[in-house]
Amino acid sequence: MKISVYGAGYVGLVAAACFAKAGNQVLVVDLNPERLATLAQGRVPFFEPGLDELVTEGIGSGHLRFSGEPERAAGHGTILFLAVGTPSALDGSTDESQLHAAAHAIGRGATTDVVVVIKSTAPVGAAERIEAVVRQEFLQRNAAHTVDVIVNPEFLRAGSAVADFLKPDRVVVGGGNPAAVAQVAALYAPFTTPANILTMDAASAAMVKYAANAMLATRISFMNELANLAEAFGADIEHVRRGIALDPRIGGEYLSPGMGYGGSCLPKDVASLAATGEAAGVTLGVVRAVAEANALQPHRITEKLERHLGDLAGRTIAVWGIAFKGGSDDLRDAPSRILISDLTASGASVRAYDPLASKTAAALYANERSVTIVGSASEALEGADALAITADAHEFRSTTPESLLVLKERLVVDGRNLFDPTAMARAGLTYSAIGRGER
Repeated sequence: MKISVYGAGYVGLVAAACFAKAGNQVLVVDLNPERLATLAQGRVPFFEPGLDELVTEGIGSGHLRFSGEPERAAGHGTILFLAVGTPSALDGSTDESQLHAAAHAIGRGATTDVVVVIKSTAPVGAAERIEAVVRQEFLQRNAAHTVDVIVNPEFLRAGSAVADFLKPDRVVVGGGNPAAVAQVAALYAPFTTPANILTMDAASAAMVKYAANAMLATRISFMNELANLAEAFGADIEHVRRGIALDPRIGGEYLSPGMGYGGSCLPKDVASLAATGEAAGVTLGVVRAVAEANALQPHRITEKLERHLGDLAGRTIAVWGIAFKGGSDDLRDAPSRILISDLTASGASVRAYDPLASKTAAALYANERSVTIVGSASEALEGADALAITADAHEFRSTTPESLLVLKERLVVDGRNLFDPTAMARAGLTYSAIGRGER
């Protein structure tokens, strides 16, 4: 199959490389010349395990190519995937401008029947809007041809995106033309069984993605609120978590309390779902409450530091973890950024380290004089009064409590509950985690 993929970001590049591995002829189009130059050399401009090897393999086999010409890509592909950015607008709704720009290019460049697949996360109704844009351009030139728009949401997790694509737990394909739906569904035959491929209408397919992410976000925010309550009563939220996780109706996924959710999906999708409900006249009170709870949670770390240290002006705080989670270099909506903003606004200095995101963070904070991005976890501790942990990287979990005694105030505020409170207290540290009391 000849496939064109619009967008060489996390979703587009993973999809393109995996489709190429399955033997398809894939052309990836992106408007960023630097990104295209990096990819042409077989290098991936962000961290995602296994993706470098797949891209190199695809280029070497001739199954994976790159282009900066959107209209040319429209002429290449039988199936055209849209994997461009869909960021949040100021009101929380989804900005569809990149989708529409790609649709215009497809309309101008397509030469045969068009099957456009929305891989980007886009709200209900986006498929109809994209179809209208393509038709406006395309059918003026090719009235005998057809245009079908299919919704095929992604369910990739940063740090395991390649594995998620190659062995998906489900594939959702939605559209109004059964033949086009079947054509897109057939692309996933090398990766999963027919039982795992769900076909439906476009509106339902779009809602599946938002419903899934909103459910995960709800579990996280709910557990964070319970953690705050447990802390007020001296209970241990880890005991509570284990107690409810063994209930088969609940399970244990996404029940770990912490600093709140971040990344490129959950914050944006929750906001978009709430805005979509508002536009439709449907009140999504639970969804809005989830977002409000999550917005407050990162500030809990600042409050804990202030409770122990008082005024933070002139203090130096070590921060372990800058990406939104361990195993990723993605800084989008990372809770650490809210903490760092709180600290600098309070007059504190920050020494921050992340195993994967330090390079990106150094560029982000290049003009922030009170923030220093360092090259190791131990270097972050140098001269620091206290340590704040904001991500669950494996490197941090292997730290011994004794190695943290270099902190001037021997204070560790753990936003990811990585350590045993008893062991930390025994080592002579003041340890404040999420929902685990003060030791």
